[in-house]
Order: sequence, then C-alpha cells, then structure tokens
Amino acid sequence: MGLRFIFMLTRNDRTVPDASQQLQTALGLGVRHIGFKDIGLPLEQLKGLNAAIKAGGATSYLEVVSLDRESEIVSAKAAAEIGVDVLLGGTRVDDVLPIINSTGIQYFPFPGRITGHPSVLEGTIEEIVESAKAIAGRAGVHGLDLLAYRSAQNVPKLMKAVCAAVSKPVFIAGSIATPERIAVVQGAGAAGFTIGTAALDGKYPADGNDVPSQLTAIIRDVAALNKHLSPIRKKSLAAAFAGGVGEPLNNTQINVAVFKDASNWSFRAHGDELFFVHRGRLLMKFRDREETIDQGEFIVVPRGVEHCAVAVGEECEVLLATAAAPSAE
Repeated sequence: MGLRFIFMLTRNDRTVPDASQQLQTALGLGVRHIGFKDIGLPLEQLKGLNAAIKAGGATSYLEVVSLDRESEIVSAKAAAEIGVDVLLGGTRVDDVLPIINSTGIQYFPFPGRITGHPSVLEGTIEEIVESAKAIAGRAGVHGLDLLAYRSAQNVPKLMKAVCAAVSKPVFIAGSIATPERIAVVQGAGAAGFTIGTAALDGKYPADGNDVPSQLTAIIRDVAALNKHLSPIRKKSLAAAFAGGVGEPLNNTQINVAVFKDASNWSFRAHGDELFFVHRGRLLMKFRDREETIDQGEFIVVPRGVEHCAVAVGEECEVLLATAAAPSAE
C-alpha cells in the first residue's frame, strides 16, 4: 500500500479558517487522506468540511487536541456526530471507546504523555513504548498516532522502537517538513504521517511557497519513496520500428514487427494476440476466411486459432501485443 500522506487542514493545532478552500486544492491534486482538528471552526462547518472530503473521494480524519477528560469526551462525541472515518489523537481510551464503538470510526490515540498546546510528547522512549503496547493491545484501537517530532527523545530511535513494539499501524505527527524526515518515517516502519502547518506556511522544499506547490512536492516525494513513479518515457512508434524494441506490460509483451512476405501458419497456445497496423496493410489469413487490416486498424487473434499474416505491398509495420507464456515451474 505504501506510506500514507495525511494532509491536515490545520496550523498550530487549529483548523484553519480557509480550510474549505485548501481542501479543494488538495482534492484537485489527488490527495486522498485529509484531516482537521476539533477546534478552530464551529461544529457545523466541520460537518460540512467532512462531507466535502468524502464527496471528493478522500478519507477524513479528525485529530483531538483536548487536554482534559471532559474536553476529550466532547471531542469524541463531536467526531461521532461529524461522521469522520478516522479519529486521531487523544489519550483517554477508556472514555472514548464506548462513544465511538458502534460508529465505524477507526481510532488511533496518542501513546505516551501529552502536554501543552501545541501538543508535546513527554517521557522516555521506554515509557512511550510501554504506553504504545498497552494502548495498541486494546480492542477497538486500530493503530497509534505518535507525536514523534514533538518529543525531546531521539526521534528515529523512538519511531523504530514504537513501530517494532506494536503490530498495528502507526501514524507519525508533528513538525514533519522535509523529504529527509519523511524518508526517516518510512524507514522506521510507520504506516503514514501528517503534514499541516509546514505545507500551509510554505516550509516544505518545493518550487514555490504556495499550497499547490507544497502539496505537489510532498506527493512527488512520497510517490518516489513508495516506488510509484514511472521510469517509462514516451516513445515514437517510428523509432520503435527502427530499433525493433519491445516493452513488458504486466503479463503482456508489446513488440513491433515488420512483415515483408507471408509468415508461416501458426497459433499461440497461451493467450490472444493483437495485431495493430501502424503503416501499410496486412492480410490475415484464417482457415475459413481472410481479412485485410488497414493502417490504423487492428485485429485480435484468439489463442489456438491458426493464422498466417501477409504484408500487402512491400512491407507492413505492426504493433504486436501478446500474453507472456507461463513460466515453467
């Protein structure tokens, strides 16, 4: 699945006033995981924001920043009323689970001791790991939201220790603003990470400080880490015929062929074969008929069917798509 980038419509742990505008920018760029905080906008606006995220085909996240029990209970009830897909943060698992138990909301609370606003993660690595193990072991907890970069500890070591200690996915939050930090997050074994303030304030290394440039750079860097960037460039058919090159496509081999005379009668035992005429004309002989394929046309020959391809004229350039033969075991 790859490392997940969650774009938070937040600055300094508050949902930004122009969240709706920034949301449309994110959706337009193909961001599919988008979150916000439970403070910064009225509840009705947060409901509208959540509805817009889902209407755009994205997964919605709400991150709790409440510091006391009463406020966290209110936030959990708000998450249920808003109808988010994922609830991030908070530390009072016993109070939150009964509230969201029947809602279908996935729950990723904070491990460790959280203080202050913006939130800070306190405690030693050992203490945070023990907290992570205890919380992740609870039924109804789907994973963890680790404020790694809000900790005074060795952050890479902390992330690796927590990810190794639990079997559930871990999201990393707090002050991730460089591709190097994203790479460290992936190397630690985390499932995803959040970025909010850095992108909204133009702090991420990109071609511009505007939000579209920031998100484009983050998406590109995550795609590179996930090995989701294509190394294949466009090619000219004329150059392909000149070089006689082919390309694999899943279980299909794309080849080029130049027919000058008649080919031998043959059939393919495994998979159909497509003949696309790039230049010239091709006569396809079958046992019951003949078909002429003109330039720009194609014909599919099913597996097991005997055929004989003949160039009409001096030569015919054909693009061939064939299923690869199964490998011998």
